[in-house]
Amino acid sequence: MWKASVQEIVTQEASPKRAMEALEWAAERAERADAAQPEASAEPRTSPRVISGRPADFKAAAAIYLPDVRKQLDRIMMSKDAEAGLDALLESGALAAMLPEVEAMVGFGDGEWRHKDVWKHTKQVVRQAVPRLEVRWAALLHDIGKTRTRSISPTGEVHFFGHAEVGARMFDKIDRRLPLFAKEEALKGSIRFLILHHLRASQYDPSWTDSAVRRFAKEMGGCLNDVLDLSRADITTKRPEKKRKGLKQISDLAERVLQVQAQDAVVPPLPSGIGDAIMQAFGLPPSRKVGEIKRALEQAVESGEVPSHQESDVYIAFLRENAARFGI
Repeated sequence: MWKASVQEIVTQEASPKRAMEALEWAAERAERADAAQPEASAEPRTSPRVISGRPADFKAAAAIYLPDVRKQLDRIMMSKDAEAGLDALLESGALAAMLPEVEAMVGFGDGEWRHKDVWKHTKQVVRQAVPRLEVRWAALLHDIGKTRTRSISPTGEVHFFGHAEVGARMFDKIDRRLPLFAKEEALKGSIRFLILHHLRASQYDPSWTDSAVRRFAKEMGGCLNDVLDLSRADITTKRPEKKRKGLKQISDLAERVLQVQAQDAVVPPLPSGIGDAIMQAFGLPPSRKVGEIKRALEQAVESGEVPSHQESDVYIAFLRENAARFGI
């Protein structure tokens, strides 16, 4: 079992030192490897000298030296050629022992069912991602849910319905088993959020209304730039035109967000004096109730139920039509 006590680890004659040497070797491979590679590696890169360990060695290292394990993994994730380090983790046995959910992607889809090898894709996404910890870790884990969700339609089309949601739940299980981010709740939360929402930006379409763009930005919150950066890195097609269109889609969304935010900073979504209009229309005195109605109306604008930047009459009519909902 993974959660063995230190005494059980010693009894099994595990060698946490050997595991740490293997992790150090993998990190050094990543840091000194040639990063100038146009595409993800077709096969794991081999080395004449491989330092490996047994599953018990890595589990012992995680139980005894968890901060040092995290340090070595971060070195790999943040290196210019993380692919070499990830291949080294695979060769050393560390990936299978510590992150079996990631190791399960190796060879998954390679040459079968007409979908790209998820491991090769993942390595390229990590390499292409901006060097921020939350984005790099999310790049590594964003598609782990695909191994649990693949389905083949009668016509041979491959689908991974719900793989982002499944991947987020798998991340929770990884965290309980291997609490790499236990002392950094904000970082852990960001990684999980990015796994869960890594498809959102790629769903953008120019037909989105300003309200839809506003809602997207609000839901992404402080992770907005990370979501956009991960989405850019997630484009690994070898077709230049398809890649150009994908990157433009993300750039257009980022520009729309900035435009809407700039517009809202100058002209608020609701008209000036809407509070007075509400009091007059419904015979309400100045009170907390008026503020609550106004905030609920703002949420309705953000959700796209009613357009922004309209005259007060439009919003008063909307409130009348939904009087019970707003407690009027």
